[in-house]
Amino acid sequence: MPKLKNSKYPSVKKITDEKRIEMVKDIFSTITGRYDFLNHFLSFRRDIAWRRFTAKKMVFFRTNRILDIACGTGDLAVAACLNNHDILVTGVDFVYPMVQAAIDIVNKQGLRERISFIQADALKLPFRENSFDVTAMAFGIRNIPQKAEALKEMRRVTVPGGQIMILEMTFIQSRFFKLFYYLYLNVVLPGLAKIFSRNAAAYYYLADSIMNFPSPDAFAHFMKEQGVVDVQQYRLTLGITCLYVGKKSE
Repeated sequence: MPKLKNSKYPSVKKITDEKRIEMVKDIFSTITGRYDFLNHFLSFRRDIAWRRFTAKKMVFFRTNRILDIACGTGDLAVAACLNNHDILVTGVDFVYPMVQAAIDIVNKQGLRERISFIQADALKLPFRENSFDVTAMAFGIRNIPQKAEALKEMRRVTVPGGQIMILEMTFIQSRFFKLFYYLYLNVVLPGLAKIFSRNAAAYYYLADSIMNFPSPDAFAHFMKEQGVVDVQQYRLTLGITCLYVGKKSE
């Protein structure tokens, strides 16, 4: 599904789950080289603070292991490792160029003894039940059509009483900032991406996927429906991003 620099992907509301998965693979295979730079630049480096906040909320008590699903280039894995010095991190992503980029970054940072990455599907995790104290996903659940199945897999590999964490962007709820955020997502962000990315269409998709993601309350309720207990919400940076922290029942 190759894209011209200024073309757009179809709206997530207008395609099948299979087409959306194909589209997501195409997007993340083509933006790997500028992925970290654009994430930091377009979020005014708030994405770094959001991951650090997530890492500080992690609790390790049994396996001292965390699974980072849809790990991208490994930013959350690194943040978790730096904040918790006695843990081991496994990162998985279904886009191989992202996995390779994550491996290269971790090797340069001297963390390869503590962090490992493999290519794997979030819906078919290659791990035994009760393997991790924490399973986390940062900015990935929005790209998975089968969200219930993804959460089921997260629960399966988490130890009883362990944490299930979702860090995700959402469309801002404040009436005062809603118009500004809409314009930023749909005009400013893709406009800047055209300058720096060979696939600016990916950032039109980003805006579309954010606007079609459930509200924080709705998504927290959805997590509870999938069997995640004690779900808490932490709304960050005026509600642009929300961290959901739940548990697997004991």
